[in-house]
Parts: sequence; C-alpha cells; structure tokens
Amino acid sequence: MVARVFVSGFVQNVGYRQFIKRIAYEIGLTGWVRNLSDGRVEFLFSGSRDEIKKAIEECWKGPFLSEVTSVDVEWVGDNQEYKDFEIRT
Repeated sequence: MVARVFVSGFVQNVGYRQFIKRIAYEIGLTGWVRNLSDGRVEFLFSGSRDEIKKAIEECWKGPFLSEVTSVDVEWVGDNQEYKDFEIRT
C-alpha cells in the first residue's frame, strides 16, 4: 500500500522532513519526503495500510516549532519498491 501525503502549515525550516523520516523508521515504512516550492511538505509512505494510517496520525504533531494546518492523503498505486526512507531535495 502506498500513500502520498501533502502537509501544509509552518512545516519548512523547522525539521519537519527529519521528523517524518524518524516516524517512517520507527514504524517500518519506506518512501521519501521533500519540500515543495509552495511551502508544503510532500512525502510518500509505502507499507501496510494500518502502519501508514498510524504514521499519518503522527504527522499532525510535527516537530517542536512546526504548525500543521492540513494533512491531505492520496492512496495511490505505486509499483516501485523503496529500500529505505530518504529525504529528497
């Protein structure tokens, strides 16, 4: 199962990508995370549906200085296999 997630709010330059990477490792998900030019953070979680849902709940918290205003999830068909979770630039 794969979910593409877009997070809005004050989520850039506050360690949000590293926060997402830590969640992915703790839960056992693979995929990637990156900043978007419009100020959002986009990431892709690959794993079981239950694990992904658990990770998405954590996304609302964010690191200390962040302020998440919305989390939009798209469940997608993605046949690519990810070996780990990476931060993309």
